[in-house]
Amino acid sequence: MAKTYEEMLKRAYDKMPAIVFEQKRFEVPKAKVTVEGKKSIWANAQEIAGYISRDLHSISKTISKDLGASFKVEGTRVVFVGKFSQSLVQTKLDDYIKAYVICPVCGKPDSRLEKTDRVQVLRCLACGASSAVK
Repeated sequence: MAKTYEEMLKRAYDKMPAIVFEQKRFEVPKAKVTVEGKKSIWANAQEIAGYISRDLHSISKTISKDLGASFKVEGTRVVFVGKFSQSLVQTKLDDYIKAYVICPVCGKPDSRLEKTDRVQVLRCLACGASSAVK
């Protein structure tokens, strides 16, 4: 027996995860950065890493590469060698989130990074899309 379009559509919607239908805003806390001598300290790095569900070391590595500086993770904070303003670190963090967290297909932050054949892939948990990242 052939099903109508509406029945098939309802069945498809029923199989989708509930997270797809949530309309809450994704708002990451702002980076708290202070300069002490020749070092910049990102105080709430662990909190932000937990919020976006990413490894603190990989976030720090990517941001430090963009800043052209070395870094060291000290507990829940990251110390960059060099004087960097809070706005610059925030800009680099926003770039990281856009490239490595937000799904380019549906715009949702519900994703995870996977490595497939030496290529890093962003897999969206909301819409199921996969896309390579730089």
